[in-house]
Amino acid sequence: MAQLFFHYGAMNSGKTIDILKVAHNYEEQNKSVIIMTSGIDDRDDVGVISSRIGLRRNAIPIFAETNLEKVVAQEDPKAACILIDEAQFLKKHHVLELATIVDDWNIPVMTYGLKNDFQNELFEGSKYLLLYADKIVEIKTICWFCNKKALMNMRVTNGKPVYQGQQIEIGGNEAYYPVCRHHYFHPDLAKIAADN
Repeated sequence: MAQLFFHYGAMNSGKTIDILKVAHNYEEQNKSVIIMTSGIDDRDDVGVISSRIGLRRNAIPIFAETNLEKVVAQEDPKAACILIDEAQFLKKHHVLELATIVDDWNIPVMTYGLKNDFQNELFEGSKYLLLYADKIVEIKTICWFCNKKALMNMRVTNGKPVYQGQQIEIGGNEAYYPVCRHHYFHPDLAKIAADN
């Protein structure tokens, strides 16, 4: 029986590596996968999934107006699995379309993304995945400043933590740190300065 999965973790937790590994495992068994990612994320070009360790792969970009049922119908309505990176950027209608694909088409869907933004608010996609996913899986990583589990994403601009601003600002290690709750509120400013 197909299920809708939401794998979430802070920045740098290995979500993209995991999605690429899952795709490889399916394809090694000659099973078809459809890989998609947010069209908002253009760090390594639109429609590219790219991990920090250098692995990358082309993917179908998802935009606000994209209908995911139509994409699957055009790509492969008999796919063994659908994999979605940067799922926090999905809209509510995308999550509902994915639920329909799981329930009516019997295709498992595995989504990967952040749960919360730099202000510790839920992203729209994350909110609805938390509500509609059959399985919710945390991908863990450690705080940039200590050995505790990272729960939050700290945005940094010009070497200083930022706690206000637009929810979406695309960036990687130069702009975001995975942090524990303590270091979110009490960051190691000397380490941030040394990193920048």
